[in-house]
Amino acid sequence: MPRLRTVAALAGAALLTHRALRRRIEHSPLWPLPALPVPTSGRPRARALTLTLARRAEIADGVVQLSLTGRDLPAWEPGAHLELTLPSGLVRQYSLCGDPDDSSAYTLATRLVPADRGGRGGSREVHEELREGMRLRVRGPRNRFPLRSSHAYVFVAGGIGITPILPMLRAAEASGADWRVLYCGRSRASMPFLDEVEKIAGPGRLTVVAEDEAGLPDPGALFADVPQAAAVYCCGPEPLMDAVAEVLPAGCTLHLERFTAAAPAEGEKAFEVELRRSGRTVTVAADESVLAAVRKELPDTAYSCEQGFCGTCQQRVLAGEIDHRDELLTDGERDGSMLICVSRARGGRLVLDL
Repeated sequence: MPRLRTVAALAGAALLTHRALRRRIEHSPLWPLPALPVPTSGRPRARALTLTLARRAEIADGVVQLSLTGRDLPAWEPGAHLELTLPSGLVRQYSLCGDPDDSSAYTLATRLVPADRGGRGGSREVHEELREGMRLRVRGPRNRFPLRSSHAYVFVAGGIGITPILPMLRAAEASGADWRVLYCGRSRASMPFLDEVEKIAGPGRLTVVAEDEAGLPDPGALFADVPQAAAVYCCGPEPLMDAVAEVLPAGCTLHLERFTAAAPAEGEKAFEVELRRSGRTVTVAADESVLAAVRKELPDTAYSCEQGFCGTCQQRVLAGEIDHRDELLTDGERDGSMLICVSRARGGRLVLDL
């Protein structure tokens, strides 16, 4: 009996030690080294939240605003976005445009983009399928367009591009910085939050350009007397951002938020991708994504955002050097996988487990 009691005591101690070690390892995967606060590249996936669509309203022609409510929601700062999973499973990212001090609700707005203008179905689902009272899954917030401290700001927004800019205007006003804003759109009726922008800016700091009244905007006029070393924040269609970049004064810093992933850079090269399990090899052209090339052979390959944010298209890489261009994967995930919607090969060949 004493021997049995000793064995039982040792077994109990071993179990307690194992549980303690497991908790320690879960808290810090590098234990006994200290846990890294964030990975050196990539970001860990945010915990999914399920929120209630408390309010849905059309606030401009073709634009709906959503208010998603919950309790003690994670904090956010101007420029942040939320990843929204739609009922169909599509994943889309929308800028937060409400009040960062309100921990009970997230406010989003999205414009309906028809298929003949490049829409991929997400905005149509938001406009046609979402109803008040629905429960929706979100991740985030995350911020790849943060507002940096500056003595002076120039904000440029095109249409729905006002959504990340709006909280920035409030923050710039509260900071006492010198700031001005150019807000342009197809028509005043199509420009969301126009009344609020006019109220925040007051006289003298806002330039509104409605194309049906005044034609295309002239960003150069906005920079005629811009303060030296101002921070310039721009969100809108690609031509607008290109125009701002062309007239950016020397010494100013430019920060861009794109509606979609950036187009392939000049000088991109074609490369081959072997699909090991399928026994096929595809060529990825200089101006196409790995995802597009793979789907020509394997049309059922899963994807969603096509911008390197959601992780749906993550695939295991068996060989080859990866040029990671996503905003999501952690260092550990990048060792042997990639998001094929945006990332490419550093060399001439990759081998995927597909």
